[in-house]
Amino acid sequence: MAEDSSEYLKEFWAEIPRKDEYSLGSIRDWKNIQICADDEVIWMKGFTAEQSVSSELKQLPNFILYELKNGLLFRRNALVPSKKVRTGLLWTPIDKALKLNFPPTNHNFFGIDEKIAVHLKEGKNEFSAVALLCLIDEIKDKIAEIPKFKLEKLEWLIVDDKALFLGTPLLGFPGKTFWMKDGHLLPSGFDFEFKNLSLLLQKKYNKNSDHLLLWNENGSYLSIKKDDLRKFSVSSFRLTQKAREWM
Repeated sequence: MAEDSSEYLKEFWAEIPRKDEYSLGSIRDWKNIQICADDEVIWMKGFTAEQSVSSELKQLPNFILYELKNGLLFRRNALVPSKKVRTGLLWTPIDKALKLNFPPTNHNFFGIDEKIAVHLKEGKNEFSAVALLCLIDEIKDKIAEIPKFKLEKLEWLIVDDKALFLGTPLLGFPGKTFWMKDGHLLPSGFDFEFKNLSLLLQKKYNKNSDHLLLWNENGSYLSIKKDDLRKFSVSSFRLTQKAREWM
C-alpha cells in the first residue's frame, strides 16, 4: 500500500500565551518556524508533520496546535474549527525573534527579555561520566584499598565536605557522577533545557576557559579553577583528611 502523503501537506499553526514565552527556547533552533505576537498570544506556523507530534511540543505549557483548513484553524482531529486565521500578522523566524541575552547581574539567569532561569532537564542521550562527587566520610576508609594504576590519571579537589574526582576510569565509590560538555560538568542523565545555552554560558562566565562549571540539577553551579585541581594520590588524600580533622 502506498504511503498516505496527506499528513505531509497539512499546514500547522500554534499558539501559546505570552506569559509562557520562556518555554519556547527549547524549540528555538527549529528555523523553519515563523513566529509573531499580539498582546496576549504568541502565534507560530510552519511546523513539519514530524515536529507536530514531537515530545518538545508536548512539553510546552498551554501550547495549542492547529491544522489550517480553508482559512480556519482546527485542533488536531477536530471536526469543528476553533477560530479563524488571524490576518495582518508580521512573521519572523523563531531563531531571530527569540534572542538569548544575558542580564548583567544574576549569574544563574539568562533571558528572552530577561525572563528565563537556567534549567537542566533529563536528556535523551547518555554520555560517559568523567567526574565523581562523593562524601569524604563515606570513602576515607576505602582509599587505601584502591590499586595505584586506578589513581594515576585522576585529579581532585575538596568541595565542602565532598571530594570531586576528575578523570577516567572513575573510582567505584558511591556518589554523583558528571559528564563534560563545553567545559561544563553536568549531572549524568541531565542536559541544559536549551540546546544552544552551553556555549553562551561559557562565553559569559568562562571567557578564558580556565574554570570548570560544576552544575546541580536545580540550575545552580560552582565555578572551579582548573589550577586548583591536583593529581590524586593516597598520600595527598591522607594529608587533606588530617588537615580537615585539625580545623
